[in-house]
Amino acid sequence: MDTQKSMVRHSIAIDDVTFLLAQEQDVPALKTAIEGAAGTSGTFVNFTVVGDRGVSVLVTGTSRVVIAEETVAFDARDTGDIEALFGDFFDIPME
Repeated sequence: MDTQKSMVRHSIAIDDVTFLLAQEQDVPALKTAIEGAAGTSGTFVNFTVVGDRGVSVLVTGTSRVVIAEETVAFDARDTGDIEALFGDFFDIPME
């Protein structure tokens, strides 16, 4: 029987814009950074998204942030290494 590997994927929505986080993104550290930024007049928070691309978002005390998680099919390309970009979430692996 062939069993498919899975992984937990986190997503973050900031003011109605949703990003899928890279597998190696440190979610607890990201939450801490967002909490700190929310107490300022505005601070950029950096994170890595699927495709191993860096994103920088300005977070203020009025920003709405939601972090969610789900189990998805394993994707070996999703390493969190921004030096190894691999396209975007809708890429279909070529075999």
